[in-house]
Amino acid sequence: MAEINSHTPTISPTISKPCNNNPPQHGLNLMVLLAAIICALLCALGLNTMLQCVFQCANRVLTQPLHWIASRRINSGLKKKEMVALPTSIYTNSPHESPLSTTSLDSNCAICLEKFCDGDKMKLLPKCNHHFHVVCIDKWLLSHSSCPTCRNIINSNDSCFCILIS
Repeated sequence: MAEINSHTPTISPTISKPCNNNPPQHGLNLMVLLAAIICALLCALGLNTMLQCVFQCANRVLTQPLHWIASRRINSGLKKKEMVALPTSIYTNSPHESPLSTTSLDSNCAICLEKFCDGDKMKLLPKCNHHFHVVCIDKWLLSHSSCPTCRNIINSNDSCFCILIS
């Protein structure tokens, strides 16, 4: 009799692992959740800052004294025809040649801080009698309607100020 070699399957001693190579999903979900929380926090901080600014501006407008607002509008600059109407003069050192060269006047411009030289064109402001270089005071008066030294308001009807020589 012929021997029949029958091979029976044998079980290997190694344990097989499942073929799932995907990393765990809980780490990715945690990162997305953390990013969403940070974005929401930044949006909330931005909205809070914007609302604080709006409320502060609205509060300032409602609580400002009306006379302060009116004085800001009054001191907003002169018109060109009012600036041209202000008296001008030429600076000289000798007191008998020009009424602006008396010893009571400072010898320098309070705006540019340069000394007045012979032949400099000067403007004299009414009321306060402060004097400045024409270029300096014209630049100032475009945005302010007051004297830069004493802050007296210059009215349009003050510009017809005349210097009397006695």
